[in-house]
Amino acid sequence: MADTFKTLTAEQFASLDHSKYTLVDLREPAELIVSGIEGAINIPFSQFATKLDTIPKTKPVIVYCRVGEFSEEVADILSDRGYDVSHVAGGFKAYRELTEGKQSAKTVEEPEGASVPSEAAVSEPVFIDAKGLKCPGPIVKVSDFLSNQPAGTRIHVEATEDAFYSDIQIWCERTGNRLDAISFTDGVIKADITRQNAVPAAAASERHDKTFVVFSGDLDKTIAAFIMANGAAAMGRKVTVFFTFWGLNILRRAKKVRVKKTFIEKMFGRMMPRGTKKLGLSRMNMGGKGAKMIRKIMKKKGVSSLEELMQSAIDHGVRLVACQMSMDIMGIHKEELIDGVELGGVSTFLGSGEQSDMSLFI
Repeated sequence: MADTFKTLTAEQFASLDHSKYTLVDLREPAELIVSGIEGAINIPFSQFATKLDTIPKTKPVIVYCRVGEFSEEVADILSDRGYDVSHVAGGFKAYRELTEGKQSAKTVEEPEGASVPSEAAVSEPVFIDAKGLKCPGPIVKVSDFLSNQPAGTRIHVEATEDAFYSDIQIWCERTGNRLDAISFTDGVIKADITRQNAVPAAAASERHDKTFVVFSGDLDKTIAAFIMANGAAAMGRKVTVFFTFWGLNILRRAKKVRVKKTFIEKMFGRMMPRGTKKLGLSRMNMGGKGAKMIRKIMKKKGVSSLEELMQSAIDHGVRLVACQMSMDIMGIHKEELIDGVELGGVSTFLGSGEQSDMSLFI
């Protein structure tokens, strides 16, 4: 295997001019929302077999995954097909840890051709305290403040969640705001940001909407869906969450609503969980004890509850759509759904999906 493809260390990969290579990112789309490499082609490992032929041979290829396991296998396959290919040992995780270590406490260089700061830009930055907040809280707090501010507004934000170091850099890059400086010392990440009106180059010609299909009614999967939905909304993306079959239980009101139902519909209603507080875990539910334990840990760690995440999503314009067909099958009536939900069908989902660069089925 060593003779058919090359293995790069994270240091070697970071030192290369990436524009001279075709980069293939094997991670799942959800992992790219806040961490990726510009210009890389995303081909999830789960879809690689069907998309192998889409990788061009015009330049040497470098493949990487999260920790380097899948990329080695893919590199071997590509080399058998005549590609000049390398893979990154340790994957994107090793590369990110290396680059973040080098960037710690650095000042971001002024972009070439940057405009002269306005009067607001030279004033003292506004302090944003995001310490103690958990994902997506810090990003949402920054987005909420800057979204209503004029160009040139400066902020100094401090956070204690390690992921914020990567998140805020990608958020600035993808939203067109300018990251002036960033540091990570004594467990506190400090970032200086200037509000910009410029649309990032990638957004000028592409649609970056996000669509999530929530089929599962499991608490853990639902929390993950709404964390991603809030994160995408904070980046200015149009987000649609489409609920179907068991996912509809997430949208049910906690209290019983008196509506006329058939015998079968009544039986369905009694057997299914009513509202978010009744959802169980996909693993280790233990008759509901697992779900209670997870909620207790989330509260202790300062992570927003599912109910708070859902309300935040609604407040930030995330579109919640209930599948009408699934509702009819499962005997759920519109009156039983929480406020802020609209009804839709397959065309609503497809219309949203066609305008999205990422659709996830949860």
